[in-house]
Amino acid sequence: MMRIAVLRETADAERRVAATPETVKKLIALGATVAVEDGAGDGANIADSAFAEAGASVAGREATIAGSGLILGVQGPDMSGLPGVKSGAMLVAILSPFGRREAVNTYAASGLTTMAMELMPRITRAQSMDVLSSQSNLSGYKAVIDAAEAYGRAFPMMMTAAGTISAARVFVMGVGVAGLQAIATARRLGALVGATDVRAATKEQIESLGAKAIFVEAVKGIEGEGSGGYATEMSDEYKAAQAALVSSHIAKQDIVITTALIPGRPAPRLVSDAQIATMRAGSVIVDLAVESGGNVEGSVPGESPVVHGVTIIGHRNVPSRMAADASALYARNLYNFIAAFWDKDAGGLKFPEDDEIVKGVTLTRGGAVVHERLVA
Repeated sequence: MMRIAVLRETADAERRVAATPETVKKLIALGATVAVEDGAGDGANIADSAFAEAGASVAGREATIAGSGLILGVQGPDMSGLPGVKSGAMLVAILSPFGRREAVNTYAASGLTTMAMELMPRITRAQSMDVLSSQSNLSGYKAVIDAAEAYGRAFPMMMTAAGTISAARVFVMGVGVAGLQAIATARRLGALVGATDVRAATKEQIESLGAKAIFVEAVKGIEGEGSGGYATEMSDEYKAAQAALVSSHIAKQDIVITTALIPGRPAPRLVSDAQIATMRAGSVIVDLAVESGGNVEGSVPGESPVVHGVTIIGHRNVPSRMAADASALYARNLYNFIAAFWDKDAGGLKFPEDDEIVKGVTLTRGGAVVHERLVA
């Protein structure tokens, strides 16, 4: 019977947890035993007693890890955070391998099998395991709520006896999961919403949500989706045309939300200081890519500077700011991943090395770094 350990997160401002009482019950139903580190759910308002009632044992970190074949986390700990872990154990979490290569090497040297959930292939059978989508969905929602709070004005048009208040104008740049949720949320609040992306396929998605699609027409963009549904790097000609389009549009906007990311590379710069200067005082920009280098010139991780009278919000770890819901979705992603490879007869996990999902997420195995993007 496999023992599964759930760790308390130690990263700054990380309030999420990798399991909930709901998923603990489901993991036990598979045939596993579950141990949860005490205080693991505090940030998500889940008491130790709730985990115990679901059937988990609750103890300190060393006791939780001891004898565990599978360790679950949100942000992967360094080896110093895994006291007593046995060689051959599996660690499943968001591991950020491209920015933590030394940690990956240490995992391999310690004999751990590690799986980075953020590298989940974006294929149909992995949709329920896709942690980036589940967390980005909440980020898009929260970006609009944060913007509304900082904006200090009403979002919908209001007609009153004292006069009419104009609707806020919201511009979303980057229409992935976070961008689509930002559009939907801003529309529900009554704003006039426009959006842009380099992928032609997103135009229909934007319009289906009742927003105006703002696209470069003179220069060809990406006709379909990029790798994994992400955008890829564009030509210099397209970048120049997009910059001109944004410059003409952004000056009229009250709120701009940027979400553009390119996996394994710094976030593309979408908004310049000169463009910010054209916006009216009191406007708000939310840069959801701030931790990857930022889409907005002048954005600072963890801060909200005011530049040319415009507030640029750069919150770190936005999903963690909605820890209860983010934890519930993330924990279900992990459970769905585990359940898909659970062998009832063996009472544990079996990962076929040639499986597309397994190949996509596995970083280390058998004492070596094995992921193709890390060994190339």
